[in-house]
Amino acid sequence: MFKPWVRPETIYALSSAQGKAGVAVIRVSGKSAQQVVESMTTLKTIQPRTAYFKHIRHPVTKDTIDRGLVLWFPAPRSFTGEDSVELQIHGGNAVVRGVLDALHQLEDFRMAEQGEFAKRAFENDKLDLTELEGLADLLNAETEVQRKLALRQAEGGLRKPSEQWREMILKCMATTEAIIDFGEDENIEEGLMDEVFMQMNTLRDSINKHLNDSHAGEIVRNGLHVTIAGPPNAGKSTFLNKLAKREAAIVSDIPGTTRDVVEVTMNLGGYPVIVCDTAGLRESEDRIEMEGIKRAKARIQSSDMKICILSVDKDPILDPIVKQVIDSDTYIILNKEDMLPDKIKEICQSIQQETGVKKIWTMSCSTGHGVDLFLNDLVTIIKDRLDDSLANPVLITQARHREHLEDCVLHLTSFLDMPLEDIVLSAEELRLAANALGKITGRINVEDVLDVLFSQFCIGK
Repeated sequence: MFKPWVRPETIYALSSAQGKAGVAVIRVSGKSAQQVVESMTTLKTIQPRTAYFKHIRHPVTKDTIDRGLVLWFPAPRSFTGEDSVELQIHGGNAVVRGVLDALHQLEDFRMAEQGEFAKRAFENDKLDLTELEGLADLLNAETEVQRKLALRQAEGGLRKPSEQWREMILKCMATTEAIIDFGEDENIEEGLMDEVFMQMNTLRDSINKHLNDSHAGEIVRNGLHVTIAGPPNAGKSTFLNKLAKREAAIVSDIPGTTRDVVEVTMNLGGYPVIVCDTAGLRESEDRIEMEGIKRAKARIQSSDMKICILSVDKDPILDPIVKQVIDSDTYIILNKEDMLPDKIKEICQSIQQETGVKKIWTMSCSTGHGVDLFLNDLVTIIKDRLDDSLANPVLITQARHREHLEDCVLHLTSFLDMPLEDIVLSAEELRLAANALGKITGRINVEDVLDVLFSQFCIGK
């Protein structure tokens, strides 16, 4: 009799990093997970969340593959919410491959897909969408500030307030619908709608306050983009190489050497910073150089911070085309200070008066004099800019979080602006506001987000 193929439901994968290591962790999850204990060890009984040091055997040949720790996590108290087993074994490639091959011999077992453990945790309500995003960010964190921010998100930093706000809206929506249904009933207290309006107005102001965070969360998650601009041969590429401590950009005394944007990622005081060297700004007839200048201007416009490097040996020091990209939020570095040491203070004062920039540094990019002072000051500037917002317990780290919160505010505003006679329409605005918050945590319409999110996880997560 024909028996249709049924996809195995118990998954397994290497959860620690690939390659040789002292210890490797293999995770198993699914309804048949306990088979690992029964078929690959000599354990007769096993206590949950207790480590047992045992021989790990092949389930068919009974040959010993390795010795290691065996841990049992029965549902629902596991990462995925399912029965789970973890094997902590030696991290040699042959050992890991031997255990994975042995697991493949067990009935109803298959290798996990990318992010499948996390997906099962989401489906079993062990993690919501914001916590999953925080977990993905934690795995990808490169700096201390990124790690702290991701951990806060993974522990419910946005989920908890979002659910509280949504619950508040749902209660007010229930009150509004009760008034619609029983408005003529004498048992309905007077002034209930006034109280609803007051609560929703307070909520809207609270969400707006959190939205007004200078995009600090997104900046820390994605990196602070700092663009180096200025005229050709001002020392921009040399400066970038000094920061990177390697030859990241080509340095030449030929003007227009840099044609494209060159990026270097740095860790400054725990903050992720992406420093971009750009083409020198000048009038040109060279089509390739013109494209480079076009890209430079686009990057300057989109950057979080602008640094303009000027050379004190040029005349004029500040060219009109360069001056166009300088505003009050730009920082200036006067390079080649060693060439005019007696006039550098006077030049600083002149440039300050002409541009009105926040701060001017002087240095010599070729010798490195003044670079360390600049870096220390830059870390202080970044901290002053971001730390207050990062201290906010509710921090927005993804563009979609901001979009849903803005949608919620929009619907709350529509609700508050409607006359009382349109109470039926206003109740619909409350429903849409609640739905917007539900999309943040994954309660509503999240299928399009999940595929992208789970692709960020490794196979064993």
